[in-house]
Amino acid sequence: MIQRIQTVYLLIAEMLIGALFFVPFADIVGKDGNIYRFDIKGIALEGAQKPEIIYSSLPLIVLCAVSLLLIVVTIYQFKNRILQMKLSKLCIVVVFGLVGLIYYYLSSGAKVLSGTYSLNIYFVFPVIAAILIYMAIRAIHKDELLVRSIDRIR
Repeated sequence: MIQRIQTVYLLIAEMLIGALFFVPFADIVGKDGNIYRFDIKGIALEGAQKPEIIYSSLPLIVLCAVSLLLIVVTIYQFKNRILQMKLSKLCIVVVFGLVGLIYYYLSSGAKVLSGTYSLNIYFVFPVIAAILIYMAIRAIHKDELLVRSIDRIR
């Protein structure tokens, strides 16, 4: 299982999506001059003693957890390559949904605060994860073609 390249791609994608729980996506400068941090929990005032969530993003947490769980399930379907490819395609859809949801919360949060936002590099982690999942799909497809060609020889 781990010696297959698609498993490595999926594990790296898993780590990138998992890192989203610990890093901020963007900083928002409000009209009052305060800096707000947007992470997986929502938008909170930067540097406060006890950060109070101003704009919560619970669906973002749920979608991120679903994508993590889906990637793990995909990794363990190594004996059923066709199902593994279908689950990988579903993973890509969920990850792009995650990107869209992050952007939605970021733009609506900036509108609520009447401010501007600047993205951090961590915003591209889901896009990189989707590319890695696509590369895993290609590797799974190559494995399936190899197995079918060996079955024809027998």
